[in-house]
Amino acid sequence: MSTSQSHASPSPEERATPDRLLHARTGTDVSPEDLVLASGKDLTPHNLEWARRKLAAEGPAALEKLLP
Repeated sequence: MSTSQSHASPSPEERATPDRLLHARTGTDVSPEDLVLASGKDLTPHNLEWARRKLAAEGPAALEKLLP
């Protein structure tokens, strides 16, 4: 039986998505809906108000803080 390296699992560096591909900013405005969905919350009036306050305080960077 051969112990060839061809079937070896790739290293974590080879499996990981490069950082440059993880950022979602497209140069467009970030909506409260975007922020709620990126946080994994449901689109409810309460969560949308939370997102509006967060965007008012932090600007579009609020979305970047939630995403890897």
